[in-house]
This record gives sequence, C-alpha cells and structure tokens, in this order.
Amino acid sequence: MSTLKDLYNNEIKKNLMEKFNYSSIMEVPKIDKIVINIGVGEASHDSKFIEAAAKDLELIAGQKPVITKAKKSIAGFKLREGQSIGVKVTLRGEAMYNFMEKLIKVALPRVRDFRGVSPKAFDGFGNYTLGIKEQLIFPEINYDEIVKLRGMDIVFVTTAKTNEEAFELLSGFGMPFRK
Repeated sequence: MSTLKDLYNNEIKKNLMEKFNYSSIMEVPKIDKIVINIGVGEASHDSKFIEAAAKDLELIAGQKPVITKAKKSIAGFKLREGQSIGVKVTLRGEAMYNFMEKLIKVALPRVRDFRGVSPKAFDGFGNYTLGIKEQLIFPEINYDEIVKLRGMDIVFVTTAKTNEEAFELLSGFGMPFRK
C-alpha cells in the first residue's frame, strides 16, 4: 500500500511543478506540520475534563498532548492567568502523514451528512483550518468511555505562499473539498 508521503514524493510534486511553473523542486509547497487543538472551557471548574481531553487526543494523534494555559485573566469567563484551558499536539514527519491518512480515509467519511470540507478555511498564507464537532468520528474513541462530546481544530501548516497553492497541495493528498 502506498503511503501519503510516497504519493507526495511521486505524483503531487510533479503536478504542482507543472501547474505553477516552479523553476526548482524546492519551491514546491509541502505540509510542514499538523496541529490539533481541543479547547476545554469546563477545566476551570473541574480538572477531570482536561485529563479526559488529553486522553482522547493522545488516542487520536498517537502522541502525548501538551496542556495549554491561559495567557491572561478574564473575569467574564472566570479565568485566571496560568489556568489550564485546553490541550494540543503538533504532528510532524511520519506521524503527521499517518494522522492525515486516517483523517481523510476513515474519520471524515464517518461524519453524518458529510458533503466535503469547506474550501474557504484558508488563512491567506497557505494554512488550512478544519473544525470537527465531535471526537467520535475517530475509530480509537470508545463511545462508552468519553466524559463529554467535544470538538477540535485541526490546522494544516504548509509552506505554500498562496491559498491556491495550498488548495492544490491538499487536494492532491485527497482532502475531500466541497464542490
């Protein structure tokens, strides 16, 4: 079975070279990293929520997540500086390609009424953000063991200079964009 990394090295690079007329193979954009973030607002009241989110994210990503802390206090949210407010994990290399393959081929097709991901979620600098409403779409998550349904943000950080380049790059990997 060919992996996404092999697909990138063999086909996607050639297609991008032709489409954008790059003079060097080093100009071809690539995926730098994937950052998965889960915000846990309830963590200010009970620390078991942060532990449950960290456990879920570790199962999904296959890597131990980092607990994110509040940078400043916000009274309206009953939030103090330094308080745990979420978990995140940064995937690079082989782990990144494995997660991406699992996301595209297994998790996204399990979303109810799935019609594709939005092609408008690019940031202008070639990065793509995907929001997921619940962690149950990943096969590693056991429904009976979850504490609370929660969503997550998945950010694809690329070396692309424009949204069009990043769109073509992610399309080449098989990202199911809405028509």
